[in-house]
Amino acid sequence: MKPHDMGTLFEECAERGHGTEFQLDRPFDIAPEAGTAHSVAGLAALVQDMAGRLTAAGARPGDRVAIVKDNHWDYDLLACAAVRIGAVPAQLSGQLSGETLRLLLERLGPALLVTTSGLLERARAEGADLLRAADACVLLDGALPGTLAFEALQGNPAPGPRRRHDDEPLVINHTSGTTGVPKLVVHSTRTIIGKLARFETVRYPKIGVRRDDTLLNASSYAHGRTFCWTASVLCLAPRRITIVTGQDPDAADPLLRAHPPTIVEALPSSYVRFRPLTTRLDNPFRRVRLYISTYDAVHPPVLRAYLQASAHRGPLWMQGWGQTETGPLTFRFHTRRSLSSDDARNLGRPIPLKTRLKVVDPETLAPLPRGREGLVLARTAARGLAYVGEDARWAAKQHGGWWHTGDLGIRSRGGSVRLIDREVDRTPQLSCLQTEDVLEERLPQVLECVVLGSPGEAPLPVVVTADGTLDRDRWQEAVRDLPTLREPAVLTWDDVPRTGTGKVRRTALRRRLTGRTDTSGSGRWT
Repeated sequence: MKPHDMGTLFEECAERGHGTEFQLDRPFDIAPEAGTAHSVAGLAALVQDMAGRLTAAGARPGDRVAIVKDNHWDYDLLACAAVRIGAVPAQLSGQLSGETLRLLLERLGPALLVTTSGLLERARAEGADLLRAADACVLLDGALPGTLAFEALQGNPAPGPRRRHDDEPLVINHTSGTTGVPKLVVHSTRTIIGKLARFETVRYPKIGVRRDDTLLNASSYAHGRTFCWTASVLCLAPRRITIVTGQDPDAADPLLRAHPPTIVEALPSSYVRFRPLTTRLDNPFRRVRLYISTYDAVHPPVLRAYLQASAHRGPLWMQGWGQTETGPLTFRFHTRRSLSSDDARNLGRPIPLKTRLKVVDPETLAPLPRGREGLVLARTAARGLAYVGEDARWAAKQHGGWWHTGDLGIRSRGGSVRLIDREVDRTPQLSCLQTEDVLEERLPQVLECVVLGSPGEAPLPVVVTADGTLDRDRWQEAVRDLPTLREPAVLTWDDVPRTGTGKVRRTALRRRLTGRTDTSGSGRWT
């Protein structure tokens, strides 16, 4: 089965008899009474129920329905319900600040906002009134003046599915927002389903999903990656899918032990947080044959820990690189043996028959020969349709059919791409990303390193540890042969401002630590 209509996806899979079992780490926010175990047929009924409630709340075909809540996979169930009635869901992370959510909602102009009272009140405490940006608002957890209670909408029948053209808007997702306010990216059925999700439904040797697999997904469910994943994984019908919504390793451990995964897809930050589980005697990753990571590179010590935790003869780590606007552009594989010599910033080769890449001079945009550092441009049929409310910005990132990724990289003679830095974060002294890899390799006790460049100053290293302390002698030994760095700022994990996908918000962190936001890069393609 190949995915196509996201509004009827769950129904079609149920009708085909797909027997996938779903296990959640906590009940859905849209159905707290339904528990943590679900079937495909049960989820299909839940999507229809949600479609009836959205219709009763006033959502109509062509309307935008904004969804902003706590992290859970029911983001996609709500999105599928909106698609079913002909609306366009816009999935916004509940981890965004109140002011950022206000700006995004103003750009969207949604007919309906689906959210929670806690989120509304937090935004108000931050000086942002989200209700003004939507025609109507439904609360999942009660009611406030000027809102509708989700529970009161129960029992309304769902209208028949509304079809849309493959090139019409299907879903809106936002970018990570590491450098500022995220962009709102519009995708169609053709781009995110036809060109991306369908590609993943092929049962490729070694990396394809099997019917006896147990899949673990620990992601940010407001983002386009999981919407695409939902489309493909439902059609592949593995034996079990386990959903983890948080990053507390002790909270996730019982569920993972009860259902040891054979395939894991998680945020890079989730891999970092769950790493202590790999050293436990009965570690829950012992059956894993395939790890999948997107959004950002995972540092070598983390890769090594997970590959060694698996008792499988030859576990693989598949790393994808791409953007919300384009979907994945390259992929590569790591093995236990290759990690000893691999460059972690080697992103691999473009996806065959799907993407093309070239490196150009950032100033003139003239193509550069292999081995020269420059701005990476991409060409793919999976590119989205637009940025909501930012037409000029969308147009500025296109160049004769090519897309400005905003990343600096080097194309090797063999065709692989090595990432140097985001253009906006570049610093003339060194590669921030490569220096971070070196420091994490030399300092095993460190959870994460972030190197921040500012014009006219040596780069500032930010070291994240469990307790906010760092052995200074070990630090001096680690930086002995590196370009000059400032004295490190040592923080705990929770001290670092992050996006919904766990990426470091570098601009916000730079402002907090230095009082500056300027960088050596131009930021033209952020």
